[in-house]
Amino acid sequence: MFFPGSRYAKADVYQVTLPDGTLVTVVKPLAPLTNPLRGYHARIQGQRLDLIAAHYLADATTFWRLCDANNTLVPDALAARDRLGIPTKER
Repeated sequence: MFFPGSRYAKADVYQVTLPDGTLVTVVKPLAPLTNPLRGYHARIQGQRLDLIAAHYLADATTFWRLCDANNTLVPDALAARDRLGIPTKER
C-alpha cells in the first residue's frame, strides 16, 4: 500500500464502513518517535528537507523523519526554523 521508505510502510491498517456503506481502508496513527537526536543542522534559507535527509539519513525520501524529530506533522512548518534536529539513522 505504501512505498518501503514511507513512515506508514509498517503501520497497521484496518477498514471502516462509512454511514453510506462505503468501505474505506485507514491507517492507524503512529506513535511519536522516541529516538535520540544525533545533533542539529543549521539550516540555510531555502534549503530543502529532502536534501538534508539525503545528507544525514542517506535517503531523500525519509525527510518525514526530520518532521518527526522536530515535532511537526507538516514539512512546511519547518521552513521558518533556523536549526533542525537530526534523528539517528535507525528508527
